[in-house]
Amino acid sequence: MRILQISSATSYGGGERHFVDLCRGLDALGHEVYVAIRPSCEWAARLDFLPADRFLYVSIRNSFGMISAKKIARFASQHSIDMIHAHLGRDYITASIAARTLEKTKLVLTRHVMFPMKSYHRIALSNVDAAIGVSPAVTEKLRMTFRYDRVHTISNGVAFSDLSEYESIGAEFRQFHSIPGDAVIITTLGELKLQKGQRDFVLAANEIAKTHPECFFVMAGEDNSLDKRFRRELKRLVRVFGIEDRFLWLGWLDDISPLMAATDIFVSPSHSESFGLAILDAMVAGRAVVATETDGAKELLGSITDLAHIRDPVDLAAKIEPLIGDAEKRASLGSELRVSAVERFGIEKMIAATDKLYRELVK
Repeated sequence: MRILQISSATSYGGGERHFVDLCRGLDALGHEVYVAIRPSCEWAARLDFLPADRFLYVSIRNSFGMISAKKIARFASQHSIDMIHAHLGRDYITASIAARTLEKTKLVLTRHVMFPMKSYHRIALSNVDAAIGVSPAVTEKLRMTFRYDRVHTISNGVAFSDLSEYESIGAEFRQFHSIPGDAVIITTLGELKLQKGQRDFVLAANEIAKTHPECFFVMAGEDNSLDKRFRRELKRLVRVFGIEDRFLWLGWLDDISPLMAATDIFVSPSHSESFGLAILDAMVAGRAVVATETDGAKELLGSITDLAHIRDPVDLAAKIEPLIGDAEKRASLGSELRVSAVERFGIEKMIAATDKLYRELVK
C-alpha cells in the first residue's frame, strides 16, 4: 500500500515522535511510505530510513492552504497514493481538499490533542474515511464531529527497553551532571509551555525543598516559542526560591534512557494531556510516577496511583512526598506501572492497529 503521511510541525514533540514511529513501523511492514513535511522541519533527519524521493516539502501555514492542497494532490496522483493520513489540526482541511480530487485515495486523520474541533469541520471534513483518537477521551471529542462508525481509538505505543543496564547508566548520568549518588531525583519531561504545567512543578519543588534537602530536580524540554519567555520565567522563579543549585535544566533529548535510568520519581504536572507519551516512557522505564488528573494520565495510570489536582502545586507536592523517603514503595510502584505498560501499550500494537484500519478502508 502507498501511504502519504502529512505533518506541518516545525519542532519535534510527542506528536512528531508518533509520526516517525508510525512511518518506521509501516515501512517495516512493507508499505511504501511517503511524507509531506515543511521545508523548515527541524526533525526531517529522523525520517532518514525513507528514500529521498518519498519526501514532499510543502508549507502548510493555515487550515485553508489551497496551494499546498494542489501540491499534495499532484504528488499523491504521481505516486498513486492509496491513503492520505494527516496528523496536525491545520493539516486536516488541506489534506481533505487534496483527497477530494483523487478518486480512490482514502483520507485518515489522527487527533493528538483534547481541544474540540470547530463546528465547520463537520462539513469541511465530510470526506474523512476514518478519524483516530490517541485515547478514549480524544475519541469522544471526535464523535462530536464525525459519524460514530468513522471514529476509532488507537493508543500511542512505545518500544520496551531492557532495564538490565539501567543502574550503571543512571550512575553515569549522575556523575556527568555532578548529582550526588544518594540524591532523590525528581524529573519532569516535555515541551516548556504553560499547558504542560512546569510552573506548578517549580512551585511544588519549592515546597518539597523546604523539608527534603536530599531531593534534586530535573526539567527536560525545549521552549519552542520565539522569545523563550516561559523558560526564562521558570528559571527566574527557581532563582527567587533560592534552589538553583538543586535544579538541572536539559533541552530536548534524543535518548531519554540515561535520564529515566537516573530518575527516582517522574512527575507529569500537565493541565491537559490527551495521552501522555512522557508518562508512558516513565512507566516503561519502571519509574514511580506522579501525575495530575488529566484524561491521558487517567487512561495510562488508572487506579494504580492517586492523581494530583490540576493547577494545584501544593497537592502535587503532597503526592510526591510519600515516595521520597521510601525506595521500596518507589520500586514497587514502578514495577507495577511497567507491567501495565507492557501489557497495554506496545508500539507493535499501535502499528498493527493502524495497518488493520488502512486495509479495511481500502478493501
